[in-house]
Amino acid sequence: MPLSVPSTQTRHLLSRFSYGVTPELVKQAGKHGGARGWLEWQLTPGAVSDSYAAGLQSWFPYLTATPGKLWQANLAGTRDGWQVMYDFVRWTILRRSYSQRQVLEVMTDFWSNLLYIPAPEDKAWPHRIRYDEVIRQHALGRFDNMLIAAVTHPAMGCFLDNAQSTVWKLNENLGRELLELHTVGRASGYTERDVLHSARILTGYRVDMWDSWVGFYSPDDHYTGSVKVLGFSSSNSKPDGRSVATAYLRYLARHPATARNIARRLCVRLVRDNPSRAHVNAVAQAYTASGTDIKATLRALVKHPDFAGSVGAKVRTPSEDAIASYRATGVKAAEPQSDNDFANAVAWHTDFMGQRPFDWPRPDGPPDVADAWTSAGRMLNSWAIHRHVAGGWTPGASFREPAQWLPALPATLDEVVDHIARRALARPASDDLRAAVATHLGMTRGQNITKPEDLPDWRMDMLLATVLNSPQHMTR
Repeated sequence: MPLSVPSTQTRHLLSRFSYGVTPELVKQAGKHGGARGWLEWQLTPGAVSDSYAAGLQSWFPYLTATPGKLWQANLAGTRDGWQVMYDFVRWTILRRSYSQRQVLEVMTDFWSNLLYIPAPEDKAWPHRIRYDEVIRQHALGRFDNMLIAAVTHPAMGCFLDNAQSTVWKLNENLGRELLELHTVGRASGYTERDVLHSARILTGYRVDMWDSWVGFYSPDDHYTGSVKVLGFSSSNSKPDGRSVATAYLRYLARHPATARNIARRLCVRLVRDNPSRAHVNAVAQAYTASGTDIKATLRALVKHPDFAGSVGAKVRTPSEDAIASYRATGVKAAEPQSDNDFANAVAWHTDFMGQRPFDWPRPDGPPDVADAWTSAGRMLNSWAIHRHVAGGWTPGASFREPAQWLPALPATLDEVVDHIARRALARPASDDLRAAVATHLGMTRGQNITKPEDLPDWRMDMLLATVLNSPQHMTR
C-alpha cells in the first residue's frame, strides 16, 4: 500500500508558505482542517509552540550580545564581526529548517528582502541581529508599523548613512532608497526635490558609530522647515521631528503605489514570476482596505484563483533549495563542536550553491525569479550538495540510515522510488524520476528489491540525491 500524500492543492499551499513540505507539516494541516486552516493557525505565530527553534540561538552565544559588546569583542579579537554575522546566518538557516512557525519564517525572509540590509555589512553589523528581531516582530502585523520601525532602526541608519545625516551635512541615501525600494517605487513619479525633502524629514536619527553604537535622536541635527514629498506635507517646525517622520512613513506605507509594489512582490514570491494584473490588483486592494494588514493581504492572495493555478510555477532559490533538502531528508542538527559540523556547515552549503542568506550586496535585496537562479553552475552546485546531504557526509548531525527509506520488501525499484518520493517530497514519483533513478543506478525499473543489501548504501545515496535533483524538488 503506497504511503498517502496530500492533495495537489494542499501540498501547493504548504509548499509556498514553508521551506519544504514534511510529513509533520501534512499532519498539522490535517489537524487544523486542511491547508487553509493550517495557514490561519500559522498566521498567529504565538499560538504555535516553537521552543526547539528558539533554543538554537544558544548554540551561537554572541547573538544575544548588545551592539556595544559585539564591537568590543571585535576590537579585542575575541569574536570578529564577520564571524558573528556568519553565526547569525547559520541561526537563520537553522530556524528556517526547523521552526514550527514556517509562515513566520517565510514572511520574515520576504520583508527582510524588501527592507534589505546585508550581513555581513561593514557599518550596520553590530545592530543587524536586533534589526532582524524587528522584522520578525512585524512580519505578520501591519506594514506601516514595520516600515516605521525598520527605517528608524540604527541598523538601517548605519547601512544607508542616515545615522550620520544632519541638517548641516545631509545624506540622501536612505531618503532615496525609502522611495525607490521600500515603498512607492520609481513609477510613482517622485522627483529629486522629493528625495531631498525625504532625507530632510529623516534627519535626527543618529548612532554613535565606531564607539558605543548607541542609537539616539538628536533634535539639534534635525532639519526644520516646510517639507513636501508627493502628497505629504508638513511645516516640520519643531526640532524634534519624530512625529513628522512617523506620519511621513505611515503615508508612504499607505500610498497606492506602495500597495501595488508590495502586492506584486508578494505575488512574485508566493505565486509566479509574472503574476497577472488582476491578482496584483486584488492583493493591493486588500492591503489598502485593511490598513496595510499583512494577514488580510495574504488571505486575499490565497483566495484568488490565480494562486490555485500556479502549482509548480516557482523555482526554489539556492538557499531555499538547501533548506528544503534538509527538511526532505530529515537531517537533525546537533550543537556544533567544530567548524565542520552541520550547524556551522550550512552557511558553506548555501555559499557553494550560490546564495547565502543576506549575501546580496545591494540594497534592493536578492531577486526571486527563476532566471536569476537557473544557471548551469547553480544546478551543478545544487546537485553536489544534494549528494552531500543524501550521503550524510557532514558530521554533527544525524541522518536517516539508508534502509530506513525503504518500503516493505520485496518491491520493485519503481515502487522504492515512489515510496521515497512520497516520504521526501510528499508526492508520488513522476515517470521521469523513476526512469532517471533506474538509469543513474544502472538498474531496470522492474528489478525486484528483496532485501536492503540489494540497494547498498552507495546506491541509496545516489537514489536519494536523484530525488532531490528532480524538478519536483527544485520547484515550490
